[in-house]
Amino acid sequence: MTVRAADGVALHVGVTGDGPDAVILSGGPGCVNYLENDALTPAGTRCWFPEPRGVGRSQGGPHDLAQAVDDLETIRTAMGVESWIAVGHSFGSDLAVRYALDHPDRVRAVVGIAGHGLHKDRTWSAVYEAGRHTEDDFDIAWEPAVHAALNASFTDWIHEARLYRRLADSRVPMTFVGAGDDIRPDWPLRQLAALVPRGRFRDVVGMPHNFWSTDPQRWVEVVSELCHEYA
Repeated sequence: MTVRAADGVALHVGVTGDGPDAVILSGGPGCVNYLENDALTPAGTRCWFPEPRGVGRSQGGPHDLAQAVDDLETIRTAMGVESWIAVGHSFGSDLAVRYALDHPDRVRAVVGIAGHGLHKDRTWSAVYEAGRHTEDDFDIAWEPAVHAALNASFTDWIHEARLYRRLADSRVPMTFVGAGDDIRPDWPLRQLAALVPRGRFRDVVGMPHNFWSTDPQRWVEVVSELCHEYA
């Protein structure tokens, strides 16, 4: 279905299932919503799958994180959802945290899976780059200009003076999930879990970064269990 933003841009959002609401945010940034698949949805939930502005079936173009959050709020309001669980994978996890900080009354909980974390760290990047040749390639449609704009906005955001104060003051429950075989180090997720008052970290042993694709049954088990806790 299509929702119109305040500037007239048409935003695509898919929906499936019945039960408590969850907004499902895929990674990228700038990728189509590769999690929009009935076989991947948390059991017993009504799941919403927004396509990012300027990507796939959504109009628009390059934008910043503030606009990405505004677009989520546009969709939530248009669909009559009072509040929802924000489930994010990879960059979607980081976006879910930003959304929860900006609209804590609308996000019941964050379930962040295999996120990057709120940092730009050379040691983390070196470990990631050293392992990239071992990771399977995935053919996912994406928009380079949207990717670049959101990455730049992400860097600006994580350098904001009050970011960690806001995280430490947040009352939104947040679970950060590390994929045990991810080439991306999970220490930033563990730090977030320790910083957020209602945060926690969980490790899913033996799973790669994209276990939504390689091990979909395990993915569904993890997201279903966590969403049910916060429903």
